[in-house]
Amino acid sequence: MRVASSPPVTSAGSSPGGILSSGWFRPVRQYGEYVLGGATVIGMLVTIWAALIYSPREVNGDFQRIVYVHVPVAWVAFLAFFVVFCASILFLWRKDERWDRLAWASAEVGVIFTTLTLITGSLWGKAFWGAWWVWDARLTTTLILWFIYVAYLLLRSYTGRSPSGARAAAVLGIIGFIDVPIVYESVNWWNTLHPQQLVVEDQLPAQMLVALLIAVVTFTLLFAFLLIQLYKLYTLKAAAEELRARVESE
Repeated sequence: MRVASSPPVTSAGSSPGGILSSGWFRPVRQYGEYVLGGATVIGMLVTIWAALIYSPREVNGDFQRIVYVHVPVAWVAFLAFFVVFCASILFLWRKDERWDRLAWASAEVGVIFTTLTLITGSLWGKAFWGAWWVWDARLTTTLILWFIYVAYLLLRSYTGRSPSGARAAAVLGIIGFIDVPIVYESVNWWNTLHPQQLVVEDQLPAQMLVALLIAVVTFTLLFAFLLIQLYKLYTLKAAAEELRARVESE
């Protein structure tokens, strides 16, 4: 049995996090993950308090508090696909498989958070529009974004770590990101039912804004923690495949 070879790996200094391998950055690499995990747990507790207690009740009722989940998970989805975009460009440029693994891991997290965005948005829509789904511009473009990166994951699953599969996925990851600014600007470009960006327009009361910012920071920390775990998992899988290939070639 022959295993497809992976793209050549460059020096550690050019890899994501390679700078953390020596000097005074070493403690960051050793303990940073635990600090990040602890900060995420604390942030979640603070977010629950801020969303349910600190933030005042909105005129439309308590169900409006779902925005403290919906907005942060949407932001994290955008951030995850931006990481895919940047890592894919760097992979095509540097031919370093570690950037490919970073893009792959971030795409997986992004699809999870886009799914949560669609679910929480549907819950909000049922409460305020009376329908689980409407073919609104914001909802439709978000669904298209979900399909694009599900296709990315299916492509990765089908092609594995083959060089051609990695290159094809990188191209899809770059092109697919075009839909992110379309999703964001959809409420400005078309007449939609979806609310405008209230934070940008300074229409949120101070306490609501603080609670929302806390939630955004917390979910960003969660994204970073999950990304690290998936990146490590893909690194271990790559090492296991290379070891298996060596054993089978002997």
